[in-house]
Amino acid sequence: MATELEIVEKYRALSPVMDERMRRLWAAAEAKAFGSGGIAAVERATGLSRTTIRAGREELSAGVAPEDVVAVRRKGGGRPRIEVANPEVLRDLESLVDPVTRGDPESPLRWTSKSTRRLAEELVARGHTISPQKVGELLYAAGYSLQSTRKTIEGASHPDRNEQFEFINARVDAFQARGAPVVSVDTKKKELVGDFKNAGHEWQPSGAPVPVRVHDFIDPVLGKAIPYGVYDLALNEAWVNVGIDHDTPEFAVESISRWWERMGSEAYLDATELLITADCGGSNGARARLWKLELQKFADRTGIAVSVSHFPPGTSKWNKIEHRLFCHITENWRGRPLVDHETIVQLIGSVRTSAGLRVEAVLDMNAYATGIEVPDADMDAINITREPFHGDWNYTIHPREMGTR
Repeated sequence: MATELEIVEKYRALSPVMDERMRRLWAAAEAKAFGSGGIAAVERATGLSRTTIRAGREELSAGVAPEDVVAVRRKGGGRPRIEVANPEVLRDLESLVDPVTRGDPESPLRWTSKSTRRLAEELVARGHTISPQKVGELLYAAGYSLQSTRKTIEGASHPDRNEQFEFINARVDAFQARGAPVVSVDTKKKELVGDFKNAGHEWQPSGAPVPVRVHDFIDPVLGKAIPYGVYDLALNEAWVNVGIDHDTPEFAVESISRWWERMGSEAYLDATELLITADCGGSNGARARLWKLELQKFADRTGIAVSVSHFPPGTSKWNKIEHRLFCHITENWRGRPLVDHETIVQLIGSVRTSAGLRVEAVLDMNAYATGIEVPDADMDAINITREPFHGDWNYTIHPREMGTR
C-alpha cells in the first residue's frame, strides 16, 4: 500500500501526461489501493476533490471499456467561471455583504450574517445568474467564512443600529467621492511590556522555546503599551501612536493629530474636511466631552472641519480598523514576548499585507491626565453642528474664528 508521500510523488510525475479522465481514474485506483480513508488521503495528496475521486471510482466499478472513451475537454475548456465572465458579480456581492460585515479584531477572518440563498436571490435580482453554492465559493475566496453563535456577546441591539450603519456607509461614500480623507480610529488592546507570554506560535529551533514569565503581573518599570490606530480607508495606510500612560480623549486626538502631521496632510494637500468613524465608547466615545473639546482644538490648528460618526453601542467589531489593521498587528507579533517599547513599535511598523497595507508607528512618551472635567462654558464654545439623524452620533466640529479660540 502506497503512503501519501508516494502518492504525491506519483501524481507529480504522471499529472503532466494525464488528461482529465485518466487523472480521475488513476486517483480512484490509488484510493482503492490505499484502503480505509483512501479518498481523503488521495484528496490531500493531489488536491483533487472527493467528488472527482468518487466519480472515478464509480467508472471503475462499472468496468469502463476502451470503446466507452468519450471526448475529453481540452485544457482550459468548458464554461468560464462567472467571476471571470462577469467581474461585476464580485463587486455587487461585496456591496451586499460589506454594510453588514462583522469583523473580529483578533482575526483576519470576516463573516456575513446573510445566507448564501438570500445573497444569490439579491444578485439574481440585479441581473446575475448565480447559485447559492457559487455565492458561498466566492465568499470563501474573498476571506469570509460562516461562524457559529459562540462569539462574544456584543450586548443589546440598539433599535437604530442598522440605520446608523447605512448612514455611516453613505457618509463615507460621499466624503470619498469628494476626495476627502476618511479614517477609522480606535485603541487596540493594551499590552504588558516585558518578557511575558504572547499568544500564538513562531518558528524556533526545536527544543528551544523563548522563556517567559510564569505570572502576568505588570512590570513597574516597563509598564504597558497603548496602541491607538488611525486607519485611512482609501489609501490602506495606518498610523499607530503607542502610548505609555493613559488612554484618554487627549491621547486619542493627539494620535489623530500626529497622523495628520506625518501622513494625512501630505496625502490630502487641499483637504478642508475629515471624516472619522469611531466606537461609541472609550477615549473617543460619543459622550466624552473632552473628546469634542480636543477635536475643536485640532480643527482650530488645522483649519479642517472634523466630522465624526460613531458606531452604535455594542458594535465595536464593525469598525474597519479592527479587521484591516489590528488583526495584522496581532498576527505579526504572535508568539513573541513584547520585551520593550522599541520592539512593539518596530513590530507594528513592519506590518505589511498582500493587499498593500502600510503602517507607521511611533512611541508617545507624553503623560495624559485622567479625570479632566470640561466646564459647560467650554462646551458651549465648541463650533459644532449635528446631523438631523442621531446628532449625538453624527456631528461636525468646524474651525472657530481667531477671536473665539
